[in-house]
Amino acid sequence: MKTAVSAANTSSLRMIFADFKEITKARLAVSVVFSSLAGYLLAPVPVDGIALLLLAFGGYCMVGASNAYNQVIERDLDALMNRTKNRPIPSGRMSVSTAMTIAVVLTILGIVALYFLNSQTAMFGAISIFLYTSVYTPLKTKTPLAVFVGAFPGAIPFMLGWVAATNDFGIEPGTLFMIQFFWQFPHFWALGWMLDDDYKKGGFKMLPTGKKDRGTALQIIMYTIWMIVISVIPAFGITGSLQLSILAASIVFIMGLFMLFFAFQLYQKRDNATARKLMLASVSYITLMQIVYVIDKFI
Repeated sequence: MKTAVSAANTSSLRMIFADFKEITKARLAVSVVFSSLAGYLLAPVPVDGIALLLLAFGGYCMVGASNAYNQVIERDLDALMNRTKNRPIPSGRMSVSTAMTIAVVLTILGIVALYFLNSQTAMFGAISIFLYTSVYTPLKTKTPLAVFVGAFPGAIPFMLGWVAATNDFGIEPGTLFMIQFFWQFPHFWALGWMLDDDYKKGGFKMLPTGKKDRGTALQIIMYTIWMIVISVIPAFGITGSLQLSILAASIVFIMGLFMLFFAFQLYQKRDNATARKLMLASVSYITLMQIVYVIDKFI
């Protein structure tokens, strides 16, 4: 009997943990934390282990809170879409009050953790939550411009690390912000292309033209080009303390060309398979680009 009760308790704890990961979108949160840590390591200051832990914890809390609020707001729409109908709230595994409690607690913990780093970091973290939940989320069913608005909180993490390390916002974190800002468009439009039918069930307007057409693909190409240009600008010595060697810039440029190749492929083929390849290429690009930046600084 005790064994059965113990097994049941273990299973229940696993389900609770699984739902917590889903309500906070753990994979997305970890990728955001990675971007923040990369931004911190790029700053011209000695690496502080405690600061890194505070940034990682605070960053996860802020992203987790944003996602929890988002799932509370969109719970009825999530129930309509195949990709989201099994989330904790629409599936009935988690109540709205529980999700709101998680969101509020994570917001408080996140702001406090980031405030221990400095007030500017806490401010930008709070701004990202506000923009994501109060502007981006409601706009998703109103206009494709929601992606433009969502690109602002989405671009904050990379620059947040620099601000956390230096307590200063200048051209360096501004450049990091712009890299991730322009990256958002090809990434999310590729995702929106793949999931267009499902998004329409929830009434979401994610593609810039509203259609999977050449106009959308052309905008993806243009934003990808801007992303590549800004990603190599630090090699020209005009971004203050943020610098990049010619070798590193060449590697980043070549990686960007791979992403651009899939963007052109999408323009030609206009199918979901190519959109998926572009989406995966974009995920690889942002991760590898940040790794190249960090390695280049330390060698």
